[in-house]
Amino acid sequence: MAREITGFSNPLVKRVRSLREKKFRKAEGLFLAEGLRILTEAREEGVLPDMLFHAGSAHPLAVDLIAAMEAAGGDVIETTPDILSKISGKDNPQAVVGVYRDRLVPLAKLDRSKADIWIVAQSLRDPGNLGTILRTGDAVGAGGLILIDDCVDPFSVESVRASMGALFTQSITQARWGEFMAWLRSGPGELIGTSLKATQDYQELCYQSPSFLLVGNEAQGLPESYEAECDLLVKMPMLGKADSLNAAVACAVMAYELLNQKRKR
Repeated sequence: MAREITGFSNPLVKRVRSLREKKFRKAEGLFLAEGLRILTEAREEGVLPDMLFHAGSAHPLAVDLIAAMEAAGGDVIETTPDILSKISGKDNPQAVVGVYRDRLVPLAKLDRSKADIWIVAQSLRDPGNLGTILRTGDAVGAGGLILIDDCVDPFSVESVRASMGALFTQSITQARWGEFMAWLRSGPGELIGTSLKATQDYQELCYQSPSFLLVGNEAQGLPESYEAECDLLVKMPMLGKADSLNAAVACAVMAYELLNQKRKR
């Protein structure tokens, strides 16, 4: 049964609003996702929110989502556009906001055999880049995204929004470099890095499966010690004045090279 909240001072509104801050997301093991597209993508992956806030939307996707929540015995809260704005932090909020359980997968539980391509990001700082990399992973059928060292929070509102729903199709794991390398070397897997110092063109090699594509920090790239541990280090030709590509763009170019090689086998 749906319930209604119309007061800004309601404790649940305050609690859900607090999930915009990382410390509260971590403490509660919850995060926010907003918008019919993202919440519908999640539902199609079999993931429903713990709580669903809406402002009486009559959109067919909203109606279907509310019905799915009620059928599953979920918590559906009808509220006002102003309260949705308070929760989402946007002046023009989306029609729905969902509260979801943390989706981190422990490194030890990753099944590397389920996909030919995996993406590994080291010290990524921009939520837009993280969301775009998740979308790239979804597009090429990657198994998931492994976040190394101190990356931006994948469950921040900005990262979730930028992922456009790919957050719910990709496994997401966090690990330190040493932990990741020990896990990687315990089974099959080729670690591929990109570097301006590399001499090998990215299209001249034959990549093995599973491929772990390593993306470095936006400003600094990969540390030299991390590059040294890669099985392959490649570069993309830069024919203009720019000396490098945006991290998410470089990831997409490499991911599609991996995919195209695997499609042609």
